Amino acid sequence: MGALYPNLLLRIRTAIPYGVGVDIGCRMALSIYDIPAAHFFENESKYKRELIAQTKFGAGHGFHGQYKADHEVLDSGLFNSIGIIRGLKDKASSQLGSSGGGNHFVEFGIIEFKEKDEVLGIEKGSYLALLSHSGSRGFGATLAGHYTRLAKQICKLPQEAANLAYLDLSTEAGQEYWLAMNLAGDYASACHEIIHTKMAKAVGASVLAKVENHHNFAWKEIWDGDEVIVHRKGATPAGKGVMGIIPGSMTAPGYLVRGKGVEQSISSVSHGAGRQMSRTKAIKEISKDAMRAVLKEHGVTLIGAGCDEAPMAYKDIHAVMAAQQELVDIVAEFTPKLVRMADDGSRED
Repeated sequence: MGALYPNLLLRIRTAIPYGVGVDIGCRMALSIYDIPAAHFFENESKYKRELIAQTKFGAGHGFHGQYKADHEVLDSGLFNSIGIIRGLKDKASSQLGSSGGGNHFVEFGIIEFKEKDEVLGIEKGSYLALLSHSGSRGFGATLAGHYTRLAKQICKLPQEAANLAYLDLSTEAGQEYWLAMNLAGDYASACHEIIHTKMAKAVGASVLAKVENHHNFAWKEIWDGDEVIVHRKGATPAGKGVMGIIPGSMTAPGYLVRGKGVEQSISSVSHGAGRQMSRTKAIKEISKDAMRAVLKEHGVTLIGAGCDEAPMAYKDIHAVMAAQQELVDIVAEFTPKLVRMADDGSRED
């Protein structure tokens, strides 16, 4: 075990950087406000103004000068002890509290509880809520690229399986990746925390409850009495009692769920509706007019985004939820109303 990480005691297990993904620790975060739905519709222009003012989107975009946020995640000793991380601190600092491109968003919507949820302490009713989806920005993307290349150098696999190259967690390279991955996850969470804190203050809301869950990550878990590394990319944890958020599209509902801990699914569930049309195909086949018509039909105001993120490019969330009803219980339904995405429809870093 490398002297640099004396306290990281792991059994011999492996992590696949490409299996975790480029956007390490990408996650959903939901804040439920003490604001009734009617207040949003009566003051939509105010919420739109603050959504624009309090968020920043797009690949490579960040904050500068007095607009930069601060968070204890930047105080991690890893920024001094690991070379690749040390060189990324400036980027991490400037992009802290921002969102990426692609399918990342921050949106206001109405969440409906058809009955009281005792665990969250939320009474039956409809409330204004803020939902965000983004990850570890350029910081995580750079780490993912670096360690994927390193894994491919160390773990020689046939070309068709090259992306499955892994790092042994008992080696210094493996330990370094594990620490970097977890820091990127903490960084992604910090970005959401900043966005949600700024927004609640801007609109004068008290937060009744907040739920956060992530994907594009690896977890140490015990299965069949043995410690294993579970990779969830395109999937999110659904252990017994674990809260999660499964979004649809900008015109389809998302769901606040509670996991049932089904072992056959490795206590996992989909992290969203998923695409039924590639970005290239969506841009080719969906016109801006068609997209505007669908948004208008559903009463959704969109700020930014390209046709690659059109609602029609996504699967039917109702069919997706029906297919995994044995994996989660639905706690509440969230309906998007005011959505912000990258202005140019850009891809994530």
